[in-house]
Amino acid sequence: MTRPVDEADLDDLLSRPGPGVGAALAAVSGDIVLLGAGGKIGPTMARMAKRALTEVGSDARVIAVSRFSDPVAAESLEAHGVRVHRADLAEPASYAALPDAAAVFFLAAMKFGTTGAEHQTWWSNAAIPVLVADRYRGVPTMAYSTGNVYPLTPLAHGGSIESDPPGPVGEYAQSGLARERIFTNAAHTWGTPTTIFRLNYACELRYGVIADIATKIAAGDPVDVTMPAVNVAWQGDINAWALRSIELAGVPPHVLNATGPETVSVRRIATLLGEVMGSAPVLAGEESTDALLSDAGECHDRYGYPSVPLRRLVRWVGEWVADGGRQLGKATKFQQREGKF
Repeated sequence: MTRPVDEADLDDLLSRPGPGVGAALAAVSGDIVLLGAGGKIGPTMARMAKRALTEVGSDARVIAVSRFSDPVAAESLEAHGVRVHRADLAEPASYAALPDAAAVFFLAAMKFGTTGAEHQTWWSNAAIPVLVADRYRGVPTMAYSTGNVYPLTPLAHGGSIESDPPGPVGEYAQSGLARERIFTNAAHTWGTPTTIFRLNYACELRYGVIADIATKIAAGDPVDVTMPAVNVAWQGDINAWALRSIELAGVPPHVLNATGPETVSVRRIATLLGEVMGSAPVLAGEESTDALLSDAGECHDRYGYPSVPLRRLVRWVGEWVADGGRQLGKATKFQQREGKF
Protein backbone atom coordinates (compact mmCIF):
# COMPACT_ATOMS: atom_id res chain seq x y z
CA MET A 1 0.00 0.00 0.00
CA THR A 2 1.51 3.30 -1.11
CA ARG A 3 0.97 6.82 0.20
CA PRO A 4 -1.91 8.71 -1.45
CA VAL A 5 -0.64 11.23 -3.98
CA ASP A 6 -3.44 13.77 -3.60
CA GLU A 7 -6.69 14.35 -1.71
CA ALA A 8 -8.82 12.41 -4.20
CA ASP A 9 -6.50 9.44 -3.79
CA LEU A 10 -6.54 9.89 0.00
CA ASP A 11 -10.34 9.96 0.20
CA ASP A 12 -10.52 6.89 -2.01
CA LEU A 13 -8.18 5.01 0.32
CA LEU A 14 -10.01 6.18 3.45
CA SER A 15 -13.29 4.90 1.99
CA ARG A 16 -11.99 1.51 0.82
CA PRO A 17 -14.07 -1.13 2.64
CA GLY A 18 -12.32 -3.43 5.04
CA PRO A 19 -13.18 -7.14 5.37
CA GLY A 20 -16.65 -7.85 6.69
CA VAL A 21 -18.06 -4.34 6.34
CA GLY A 22 -20.48 -5.19 3.55
CA ALA A 23 -21.79 -8.29 5.31
CA ALA A 24 -22.35 -6.41 8.57
CA LEU A 25 -24.28 -3.63 6.84
CA ALA A 26 -26.27 -5.93 4.57
CA ALA A 27 -27.39 -7.92 7.62
CA VAL A 28 -29.51 -5.00 8.85
CA SER A 29 -31.65 -5.45 5.72
CA GLY A 30 -32.39 -1.85 4.84
CA ASP A 31 -31.18 1.67 4.43
CA ILE A 32 -28.23 3.04 6.42
CA VAL A 33 -28.46 6.56 7.83
CA LEU A 34 -25.40 8.49 9.03
CA LEU A 35 -26.28 11.48 11.19
CA GLY A 36 -23.75 14.30 11.32
CA ALA A 37 -22.08 13.02 8.18
CA GLY A 38 -20.64 16.34 7.00
CA GLY A 39 -17.66 16.46 9.38
CA LYS A 40 -14.12 15.16 9.10
CA ILE A 41 -15.14 11.50 9.47
CA GLY A 42 -18.60 11.23 7.92
CA PRO A 43 -17.91 11.67 4.19
CA THR A 44 -15.40 8.84 3.82
CA MET A 45 -17.37 6.64 6.21
CA ALA A 46 -20.52 7.13 4.11
CA ARG A 47 -18.61 6.38 0.93
CA MET A 48 -17.17 3.23 2.51
CA ALA A 49 -20.65 2.08 3.53
CA LYS A 50 -21.96 2.53 -0.01
CA ARG A 51 -18.97 0.78 -1.58
CA ALA A 52 -19.24 -2.10 0.88
CA LEU A 53 -22.95 -2.63 0.23
CA THR A 54 -22.40 -2.54 -3.53
CA GLU A 55 -19.63 -5.11 -3.22
CA VAL A 56 -22.00 -7.61 -1.57
CA GLY A 57 -24.82 -6.94 -4.05
CA SER A 58 -27.07 -4.94 -1.73
CA ASP A 59 -29.19 -2.12 -3.14
CA ALA A 60 -29.77 -0.56 0.30
CA ARG A 61 -29.31 3.18 0.31
CA VAL A 62 -26.74 5.06 2.33
CA ILE A 63 -28.14 8.41 3.45
CA ALA A 64 -25.84 11.12 4.81
CA VAL A 65 -27.56 13.68 7.04
CA SER A 66 -25.94 17.03 7.80
CA ARG A 67 -26.38 20.76 7.30
CA PHE A 68 -23.69 20.43 4.60
CA SER A 69 -22.49 24.00 4.88
CA ASP A 70 -19.83 22.95 2.36
CA PRO A 71 -21.74 22.18 -0.86
CA VAL A 72 -18.68 20.49 -2.36
CA ALA A 73 -18.84 17.76 0.31
CA ALA A 74 -22.49 17.07 -0.51
CA GLU A 75 -21.82 17.01 -4.25
CA SER A 76 -18.95 14.58 -3.79
CA LEU A 77 -21.08 12.21 -1.74
CA GLU A 78 -23.85 12.25 -4.33
CA ALA A 79 -21.31 11.59 -7.08
CA HIS A 80 -20.31 8.44 -5.19
CA GLY A 81 -23.84 7.13 -4.83
CA VAL A 82 -24.64 8.41 -1.35
CA ARG A 83 -27.97 10.12 -0.90
CA VAL A 84 -27.74 13.50 0.84
CA HIS A 85 -30.38 14.79 3.26
CA ARG A 86 -29.83 18.33 4.50
CA ALA A 87 -30.96 18.91 8.07
CA ASP A 88 -29.86 20.80 11.16
CA LEU A 89 -29.88 18.22 13.95
CA ALA A 90 -29.79 21.04 16.52
CA GLU A 91 -33.27 22.04 15.37
CA PRO A 92 -36.00 19.80 16.86
CA ALA A 93 -38.39 20.59 14.01
CA SER A 94 -36.05 18.85 11.54
CA TYR A 95 -36.61 15.37 12.95
CA ALA A 96 -40.02 14.63 11.47
CA ALA A 97 -38.52 14.75 7.98
CA LEU A 98 -35.50 12.58 8.69
CA PRO A 99 -35.41 9.40 6.60
CA ASP A 100 -36.35 6.06 8.10
CA ALA A 101 -33.51 3.63 8.62
CA ALA A 102 -32.66 0.01 9.27
CA ALA A 103 -29.52 1.15 11.09
CA VAL A 104 -28.30 4.52 12.36
CA PHE A 105 -24.74 5.77 12.79
CA PHE A 106 -24.61 8.82 15.04
CA LEU A 107 -21.49 10.90 14.34
CA ALA A 108 -22.54 14.37 15.45
CA ALA A 109 -20.58 15.96 18.30
CA MET A 110 -18.92 19.16 19.44
CA LYS A 111 -15.37 19.11 20.79
CA PHE A 112 -13.39 21.98 19.35
CA GLY A 113 -14.28 25.35 20.81
CA THR A 114 -15.87 23.80 23.88
CA THR A 115 -14.17 26.21 26.26
CA GLY A 116 -16.21 29.40 26.20
CA ALA A 117 -19.16 27.71 24.49
CA GLU A 118 -20.06 25.09 27.08
CA HIS A 119 -23.78 25.63 26.52
CA GLN A 120 -23.44 24.69 22.85
CA THR A 121 -21.32 21.68 23.76
CA TRP A 122 -23.96 20.28 26.08
CA TRP A 123 -26.71 20.91 23.54
CA SER A 124 -24.73 19.13 20.81
CA ASN A 125 -23.45 16.23 22.89
CA ALA A 126 -26.37 15.66 25.26
CA ALA A 127 -29.56 17.27 23.93
CA ILE A 128 -29.26 16.19 20.29
CA PRO A 129 -28.83 12.52 21.31
CA VAL A 130 -32.20 12.74 23.09
CA LEU A 131 -33.84 13.87 19.85
CA VAL A 132 -32.04 11.20 17.82
CA ALA A 133 -32.83 8.39 20.24
CA ASP A 134 -36.50 9.36 20.26
CA ARG A 135 -36.73 9.59 16.46
CA TYR A 136 -35.06 6.20 15.93
CA ARG A 137 -36.62 4.14 18.72
CA GLY A 138 -35.82 0.47 18.29
CA VAL A 139 -33.49 1.03 15.31
CA PRO A 140 -30.00 -0.49 15.73
CA THR A 141 -27.69 2.43 16.50
CA MET A 142 -23.96 2.96 16.61
CA ALA A 143 -23.17 6.03 18.72
CA TYR A 144 -19.74 7.56 18.33
CA SER A 145 -18.18 8.37 21.68
CA THR A 146 -14.72 9.25 22.90
CA GLY A 147 -11.93 7.82 24.99
CA ASN A 148 -12.06 11.11 26.88
CA VAL A 149 -14.75 9.57 29.08
CA TYR A 150 -11.89 7.73 30.79
CA PRO A 151 -9.56 9.38 33.31
CA LEU A 152 -5.84 9.71 32.76
CA THR A 153 -4.13 6.45 33.69
CA PRO A 154 -0.54 5.54 34.64
CA LEU A 155 1.57 4.57 31.64
CA ALA A 156 2.21 1.15 33.18
CA HIS A 157 -1.53 0.48 33.36
CA GLY A 158 -1.78 -0.19 29.63
CA GLY A 159 -4.83 1.96 28.96
CA SER A 160 -8.46 1.85 30.02
CA ILE A 161 -10.64 -1.10 29.04
CA GLU A 162 -14.35 -0.97 28.38
CA SER A 163 -15.35 -2.18 31.85
CA ASP A 164 -13.29 0.46 33.65
CA PRO A 165 -15.35 3.15 35.39
CA PRO A 166 -15.46 6.46 33.53
CA GLY A 167 -13.81 9.54 34.94
CA PRO A 168 -14.32 12.37 32.45
CA VAL A 169 -12.16 15.46 32.88
CA GLY A 170 -13.68 18.72 31.66
CA GLU A 171 -17.02 19.61 30.13
CA TYR A 172 -16.39 18.06 26.72
CA ALA A 173 -15.65 14.70 28.30
CA GLN A 174 -18.53 15.05 30.75
CA SER A 175 -20.97 15.82 27.94
CA GLY A 176 -19.55 12.82 26.03
CA LEU A 177 -20.45 10.58 28.96
CA ALA A 178 -23.90 12.20 29.04
CA ARG A 179 -24.33 11.19 25.38
CA GLU A 180 -23.51 7.60 26.29
CA ARG A 181 -25.96 7.61 29.19
CA ILE A 182 -28.74 8.96 26.99
CA PHE A 183 -28.29 6.26 24.35
CA THR A 184 -28.06 3.67 27.12
CA ASN A 185 -31.37 4.85 28.52
CA ALA A 186 -32.92 4.61 25.06
CA ALA A 187 -31.67 1.05 24.78
CA HIS A 188 -33.27 0.04 28.07
CA THR A 189 -36.45 2.09 27.63
CA TRP A 190 -37.24 1.48 23.97
CA GLY A 191 -35.27 -1.68 23.26
CA THR A 192 -32.92 0.11 20.86
CA PRO A 193 -29.93 -2.16 20.13
CA THR A 194 -26.88 0.06 20.60
CA THR A 195 -23.12 0.08 20.20
CA ILE A 196 -21.08 2.78 21.95
CA PHE A 197 -17.89 3.30 19.98
CA ARG A 198 -15.18 4.99 22.08
CA LEU A 199 -12.52 6.45 19.80
CA ASN A 200 -9.11 8.03 20.44
CA TYR A 201 -7.38 8.95 18.16
CA ALA A 202 -8.12 8.59 14.45
CA CYS A 203 -5.40 9.82 12.10
CA GLU A 204 -5.14 10.56 8.41
CA LEU A 205 -2.77 12.82 6.49
CA ARG A 206 -4.76 16.05 6.98
CA TYR A 207 -5.83 15.56 10.57
CA GLY A 208 -4.94 13.81 13.80
CA VAL A 209 -2.27 13.65 16.47
CA ILE A 210 0.50 12.74 14.03
CA ALA A 211 -0.44 15.59 11.68
CA ASP A 212 -0.57 17.97 14.66
CA ILE A 213 3.00 17.07 15.58
CA ALA A 214 4.19 17.19 11.96
CA THR A 215 2.80 20.68 11.40
CA LYS A 216 4.56 21.86 14.55
CA ILE A 217 7.85 20.48 13.26
CA ALA A 218 7.33 22.02 9.82
CA ALA A 219 6.69 25.42 11.39
CA GLY A 220 9.63 25.14 13.77
CA ASP A 221 7.30 25.29 16.76
CA PRO A 222 7.94 23.25 19.91
CA VAL A 223 6.16 19.92 20.40
CA ASP A 224 4.64 19.64 23.88
CA VAL A 225 5.46 16.26 25.44
CA THR A 226 3.66 16.88 28.75
CA MET A 227 1.06 14.36 27.59
CA PRO A 228 3.68 11.64 27.27
CA ALA A 229 1.93 9.03 25.16
CA VAL A 230 -1.08 8.45 22.90
CA ASN A 231 -2.94 5.77 20.99
CA VAL A 232 -3.53 6.38 17.27
CA ALA A 233 -5.00 4.46 14.33
CA TRP A 234 -5.55 4.99 10.60
CA GLN A 235 -8.90 6.65 9.91
CA GLY A 236 -9.75 4.11 7.20
CA ASP A 237 -9.56 1.30 9.76
CA ILE A 238 -11.62 3.33 12.22
CA ASN A 239 -14.28 3.77 9.53
CA ALA A 240 -14.38 0.03 8.89
CA TRP A 241 -14.48 -0.91 12.58
CA ALA A 242 -17.23 1.62 13.27
CA LEU A 243 -19.40 0.32 10.45
CA ARG A 244 -18.86 -3.31 11.41
CA SER A 245 -19.64 -2.58 15.05
CA ILE A 246 -23.35 -2.27 14.25
CA GLU A 247 -23.34 -6.07 14.42
CA LEU A 248 -22.53 -5.79 18.14
CA ALA A 249 -25.49 -3.55 18.96
CA GLY A 250 -27.49 -4.84 21.90
CA VAL A 251 -29.40 -4.10 25.08
CA PRO A 252 -27.60 -3.10 27.22
CA PRO A 253 -25.30 -1.32 24.75
CA HIS A 254 -22.05 -2.95 23.73
CA VAL A 255 -19.12 -0.65 24.48
CA LEU A 256 -16.09 -0.91 22.18
CA ASN A 257 -12.78 0.93 22.43
CA ALA A 258 -11.28 1.81 19.05
CA THR A 259 -7.67 2.83 18.55
CA GLY A 260 -4.30 1.41 17.62
CA PRO A 261 -2.50 -1.35 19.55
CA GLU A 262 0.54 0.69 20.58
CA THR A 263 1.05 3.00 23.51
CA VAL A 264 3.41 5.28 21.63
CA SER A 265 5.33 8.15 23.15
CA VAL A 266 4.78 11.63 21.78
CA ARG A 267 8.54 12.10 21.86
CA ARG A 268 8.96 9.00 19.66
CA ILE A 269 6.38 10.20 17.11
CA ALA A 270 8.16 13.56 16.92
CA THR A 271 11.55 11.88 16.49
CA LEU A 272 10.29 9.63 13.68
CA LEU A 273 8.60 12.55 11.95
CA GLY A 274 11.78 14.59 12.22
CA GLU A 275 13.71 11.85 10.46
CA VAL A 276 11.16 11.74 7.63
CA MET A 277 10.91 15.51 7.31
CA GLY A 278 14.62 16.22 7.67
CA SER A 279 14.06 18.59 10.57
CA ALA A 280 14.87 17.80 14.18
CA PRO A 281 11.85 18.48 16.43
CA VAL A 282 12.01 21.02 19.23
CA LEU A 283 10.51 19.43 22.35
CA ALA A 284 8.96 21.31 25.24
CA GLY A 285 7.65 20.33 28.65
CA GLU A 286 8.35 17.37 30.88
CA GLU A 287 6.63 14.02 30.39
CA SER A 288 4.01 13.20 32.99
CA THR A 289 3.62 9.71 34.40
CA ASP A 290 0.03 9.28 33.18
CA ALA A 291 -1.90 9.88 29.96
CA LEU A 292 -5.26 9.46 28.22
CA LEU A 293 -4.92 5.89 26.94
CA SER A 294 -7.30 3.16 25.80
CA ASP A 295 -6.83 -0.58 25.40
CA ALA A 296 -8.58 -1.62 22.17
CA GLY A 297 -7.74 -5.30 22.54
CA GLU A 298 -11.33 -6.45 22.04
CA CYS A 299 -11.62 -4.45 18.82
CA HIS A 300 -8.41 -5.98 17.44
CA ASP A 301 -9.49 -9.46 18.52
CA ARG A 302 -12.69 -9.04 16.52
CA TYR A 303 -11.50 -7.04 13.53
CA GLY A 304 -7.72 -7.44 13.37
CA TYR A 305 -4.87 -4.96 13.62
CA PRO A 306 -4.83 -1.73 11.58
CA SER A 307 -4.14 -2.17 7.86
CA VAL A 308 -1.78 0.82 7.96
CA PRO A 309 0.87 0.17 10.65
CA LEU A 310 2.08 3.00 12.86
CA ARG A 311 5.49 3.48 11.24
CA ARG A 312 3.94 3.65 7.77
CA LEU A 313 1.30 6.12 8.95
CA VAL A 314 3.96 8.35 10.53
CA ARG A 315 6.01 8.21 7.33
CA TRP A 316 2.99 9.08 5.17
CA VAL A 317 2.02 12.03 7.35
CA GLY A 318 5.58 13.34 7.50
CA GLU A 319 5.96 13.19 3.72
CA TRP A 320 2.54 14.77 3.16
CA VAL A 321 3.20 17.69 5.49
CA ALA A 322 6.75 18.20 4.19
CA ASP A 323 5.36 18.35 0.65
CA GLY A 324 2.89 21.07 1.67
CA GLY A 325 -0.21 18.87 1.71
CA ARG A 326 -3.39 20.55 2.95
CA GLN A 327 -4.45 20.25 6.58
CA LEU A 328 -8.03 20.46 7.85
CA GLY A 329 -7.05 23.01 10.47
CA LYS A 330 -8.67 21.12 13.35
CA ALA A 331 -6.02 20.41 15.94
CA THR A 332 -6.86 17.49 18.23
CA LYS A 333 -5.46 19.30 21.29
CA PHE A 334 -4.25 15.92 22.49
CA GLN A 335 -1.87 17.77 24.82
CA GLN A 336 -4.79 18.85 27.02
CA ARG A 337 -4.66 17.35 30.49
CA GLU A 338 -7.46 19.44 32.01
CA GLY A 339 -10.16 18.75 29.43
CA LYS A 340 -10.25 22.26 27.96
CA PHE A 341 -10.87 22.00 24.23
